[in-house]
Amino acid sequence: MSGGEVAGILVAVFWAILVSFLAVALARLAQTLRATTKLVADVTDQAVPLLADASSAVRSAQTQIDRVDAIASDVQEVTSNASALSTTVASTFGGPLVKVAAFGYGVRRAIGGRKEDAPGKPGRASRRTVIVGRTVPSARRERRGRGKKD
Repeated sequence: MSGGEVAGILVAVFWAILVSFLAVALARLAQTLRATTKLVADVTDQAVPLLADASSAVRSAQTQIDRVDAIASDVQEVTSNASALSTTVASTFGGPLVKVAAFGYGVRRAIGGRKEDAPGKPGRASRRTVIVGRTVPSARRERRGRGKKD
């Protein structure tokens, strides 16, 4: 065998090994492509029902949001009506109630003044001034009382 023949055999063996490796690689690539195709088909089969469920969930959520919006607008209307009603009640009954309270206070003061001026009664009791819902001692009365004690 000559050197050229040995070289030819080596090249042929090299090409046979290379073709074998390429064949194995292509077989594995084909197998991977088949698995990928199957996976994509399965995902597609499962994704379609999921998308349908998601779509129905979004529609349901939109319906609920519309209901909440309607309820919120009704609550706003009720709130404005209640505000108008309280304003009306305050303006209707507020003035007369203040007048009645003032009249009652005046009557009590007049009756209290007569009882205090009655003979046999010791000095006057501490008077108080009424300030919108609170009763506080009058500043003048406190000063006068201090002046007498000193």
